Amino acid sequence: MKTYDGQTAKFLAVVGENMPEVSGKMMQWWIENPLSLQVVLRSLCTKPNFEVWKTIKLGTVGLKTAEDFRRALHKDGFEINDRASDILGKFAFTVATEETEVDLAKVTVAELGFKDGAKREQIYERAKELGLELCPAEVGPQLRLQYQDQPNGEWVLIGMKPIVDSDGDPNVFYMERIDSKLWLSSYWGSSDSFWHADRQWVFCRPRK
Repeated sequence: MKTYDGQTAKFLAVVGENMPEVSGKMMQWWIENPLSLQVVLRSLCTKPNFEVWKTIKLGTVGLKTAEDFRRALHKDGFEINDRASDILGKFAFTVATEETEVDLAKVTVAELGFKDGAKREQIYERAKELGLELCPAEVGPQLRLQYQDQPNGEWVLIGMKPIVDSDGDPNVFYMERIDSKLWLSSYWGSSDSFWHADRQWVFCRPRK
């Protein structure tokens, strides 16, 4: 009989408490077929492999300051709300010193395992556990400039460290398309802000 450390024993207890109803006949089949059970359990414990959704460039020529981004957005016909424009000018908003590419993954809160929604802090923690990383803040305006074919009605949040605006409120970038208008905006980004299961977040997907 195996012995387990405290964490493993607790994990097995939680699994037992949350097991769906299983008939005695089915239980006996699993008991008699442990290798089949191992295959099922391995599949459950495998991290999901989030596909690259988009690859964008950071640190591009001519886009080094907040004003550079504001001009580029307006020149190309994008809309930007006041809060997003505000946090572009904050010290916490930094730009890559050299041109570089980053791979992005787009995931829903449900795909991170939260079928009933979750707080931002929980979403970030789970994304990191599953191998994703927070985006540099520059991803916000750069993705907006490079994502011109956004579907109408789509609303995408940037998984980034929140930037405090001039009113003292934490903000994260998001982008949406409303009819013909493509917006770069920002939204309340406190650690306990709640997001429904269908909300989409963008995170960086590290290259191996």
